[in-house]
Amino acid sequence: MKLVVQVKLLPDSGQVAALEDTLRTANYAACRLSERAQANPRRCGRTALQRDHYRDVKALGLSAQPALHVIRKVADAYTLRSANLRAGNYGPASGDRYRRVAERPIRFRPNAAQPFDDRCLSWQHDAGTVSIWTTRGRLKDLRFTGSPDQLKTLQLYRQGESDLVYRDGMWFLYATCDIPEGEPIDPQGWVGVDLGIVNIATTSGGYRAAGRGLNRHRGQKRRLRTKLQAKGTKSAKRVLKRQRRKETRRATDINHVISKSIVVEAQRTGHGIGLEDLTGIRERARLRKPQRTTLHSWAFAQLGTFIEYKARQRGVPVVFVDPHDTSRMCSACRYVDKNNRVSQAKFRCRSCGVVAHADVNASHNIAAEAAVVWERGAESTAPAPA
Repeated sequence: MKLVVQVKLLPDSGQVAALEDTLRTANYAACRLSERAQANPRRCGRTALQRDHYRDVKALGLSAQPALHVIRKVADAYTLRSANLRAGNYGPASGDRYRRVAERPIRFRPNAAQPFDDRCLSWQHDAGTVSIWTTRGRLKDLRFTGSPDQLKTLQLYRQGESDLVYRDGMWFLYATCDIPEGEPIDPQGWVGVDLGIVNIATTSGGYRAAGRGLNRHRGQKRRLRTKLQAKGTKSAKRVLKRQRRKETRRATDINHVISKSIVVEAQRTGHGIGLEDLTGIRERARLRKPQRTTLHSWAFAQLGTFIEYKARQRGVPVVFVDPHDTSRMCSACRYVDKNNRVSQAKFRCRSCGVVAHADVNASHNIAAEAAVVWERGAESTAPAPA
């Protein structure tokens, strides 16, 4: 199972200058190569670009391996763009947006991430340093830090490339780790997980993670951003810059805590986990304008990914089920009626009269559907985490 571990670099002023120059040179070369790939779209694959432009890329100040990584980065970007164009993600071929995307070369930011392999980057775990190639020579004794769990995972399971990333004035390395999966268990039952906004997650086992605190935090940050953007002064812009990604980090931390609680409980009781497949819900949902911001800031996909990869580490099976009617169906008699859902929190069956919390009722329906899917031998439709 592939996971990405993030470690923070602690460069001094001289090392910062070398890292900045490396990213700037690599991305300048990528932009130049991108223009040539755009001019000859039939020759924008990895092999063709390397055969046609390898020497020119090296001449811009890169050694052999970084030049190859620049070529692969450009080729992969054009492959992804072609796939998005074919899938209609930029609208119909006759549309203005489609033409703008298709007719312009892909641009790379001066500080965009750059991959490094083991020939250009080596790790000294005992010393807590890395040795990395730069345009100003090899940097040795570049210190890095991270949480103890991350550093242990990095030392035991790192494989493949690592990306040098510059973000918010800090330097990071994103390293790919191949972590072994846990021994699969034979589930003795299923835990259904209902995901929502008012309650982030509600399980059929009785666990409930309320979203009141996170929603209040999002509202405060949203109002603060609106106020600062309207003010528009230099000091307001400095505060906006400091506030960047705080809301996202808070939501990510909460999702990690919730997902770990759910997976640990499922492992302890020998249960599998049933989740709703909510792919495309933002496009399907029809909401009033004030509710759209809340829906689009809902990190349900991230929470589902966290639950899945943590479950795979522990051998807990995860099944994704169709969410249709899970909130309208009675978990006791299976009667379906949209009027069963009296309010956001209250469920009352029109057939048998059962009264329950709406999210708890939905979680029991998800658990029952997960058991059916598992018995049929169906596999999860969700992609494995990168």
